[in-house]
Amino acid sequence: MEEIAVAIIEDDPVIRASLVKSVEMYPAMNLVFAAGSVEDALDHLDDNPSDIPDVVMMDIGLPGMDGISGIPQVKERLEKTNIIMLTTYEEQEKIFAALCAGACSYISKRTSLKQIMDAIFTVYRGGSYMSPSIARKVVEHFKPIQAVNHTEKLSDRQLQIVEHLSDGKSYKAIADVLKISIDTVRFHIKKIYKLLEVNTKLDVINLYRDGKL
Repeated sequence: MEEIAVAIIEDDPVIRASLVKSVEMYPAMNLVFAAGSVEDALDHLDDNPSDIPDVVMMDIGLPGMDGISGIPQVKERLEKTNIIMLTTYEEQEKIFAALCAGACSYISKRTSLKQIMDAIFTVYRGGSYMSPSIARKVVEHFKPIQAVNHTEKLSDRQLQIVEHLSDGKSYKAIADVLKISIDTVRFHIKKIYKLLEVNTKLDVINLYRDGKL
């Protein structure tokens, strides 16, 4: 029968106690220690070198050293230990910073205790686990950027105005060439800004000169 050595690094005493209780309910899990900070965890490892966890569950928002900074510190002492980040932070930059630092899984604290325990088994057996909301953010990050065809947004008249703007013509000169009023030119310019989601004439000209119109 497998026995998974688990450590917890969580500063919230209520959450830490809940995780400890959940781990202790599983015969296949053995809680080796629970600490309130990375520093306390490292001190425990220094004093108890035989307490080597297979899986560490660690928060990010810890007192002193934060969880992301703590990952390489823990990995330096426990090279083969798997680290699961269990945190309230769901921003992409936090997720990827933790994964790049060496965490193998990232779980939201909104995840049920049953799923968190399942994640420990998954990680111990060589897998990785992401909360659905986290997994979606990872997928979104790697989705290909869809090219925007600005030409389809503009009418023929608006494209003519853009071409003349790029040639350096003033609003009055454009009005004279196209035989429309200057107010009509201004109206089209405002529409062009809105359709292209830009704020200045230079933005429009740059799109045109970059071949994006």
